Amino acid sequence: MKKNLAICLALSLLQILPAALLAQSYAGEDANSEPTMLIDKPTAGLLKRGSYSVSSEFYEQGGVLMNLAVGIFDPFSFGISYGGTDILGHNKIAMDPFPGVQAKLRIFNESAAMPAIAIGFDSQGKGPYLKADSLQRYTIKSSGMYAVASKNYAILGNLSIHGGINRSLEQTDGDSNMDMFVGVEKSAGKDISIMLEYDFAANDNKNQALGKGNGYLNFGLRWAWGKGATVGVNLKDVTRNQDNVDIGNRTLQIDYIGSF
Repeated sequence: MKKNLAICLALSLLQILPAALLAQSYAGEDANSEPTMLIDKPTAGLLKRGSYSVSSEFYEQGGVLMNLAVGIFDPFSFGISYGGTDILGHNKIAMDPFPGVQAKLRIFNESAAMPAIAIGFDSQGKGPYLKADSLQRYTIKSSGMYAVASKNYAILGNLSIHGGINRSLEQTDGDSNMDMFVGVEKSAGKDISIMLEYDFAANDNKNQALGKGNGYLNFGLRWAWGKGATVGVNLKDVTRNQDNVDIGNRTLQIDYIGSF
């Protein structure tokens, strides 16, 4: 059942791609779409009404995560995601126990004095799903319920600053605290953006085998490539909050944004 769901999602994504009437990008000074995510954390950015995004993230243990999101109304977008580990490689595929769901509503638009503010829900964590009886969670917990503010500035190109609070529903490890995160995106030319985010991980510091209280510091690079495609590389957990990380966890993602 899980494998069939993954195949159906992948085929649906392939069918949607040729239907684009207008390609969009969120990286660089020529961006014409708002970034909806930094690296692991959300922004107050939304897809335009009638736009869609298709994303693929490749991570450790041969993991692949697919995401499809749609801008339903100007202030609201909705998405679904599904993935698993050992999809790449020779080991038996281990799909995640359930798909992820994302919904975001912007309650205040950005003004000269005020940031854009959005509330949302995201059940999709990052990295391999940990199925030990005492955990039952993603390696990096999902955001769960969140509120986030984003403000843009025209400083040597584009500069955006983001910050928010969240409460993950992944609490089987006994750590149910509220969490906070901050992030920055800066354009570096017409097609490239550099991203930085810090997750305080206040909800991931009780199980010392995972979060050790250092928080998660992540770096990302985005390159708008071709019509609507953006290629990204990430260096995650530079603070070595988890024991199995050396320099940082390297991941690759490919995003496509288009309009119906």
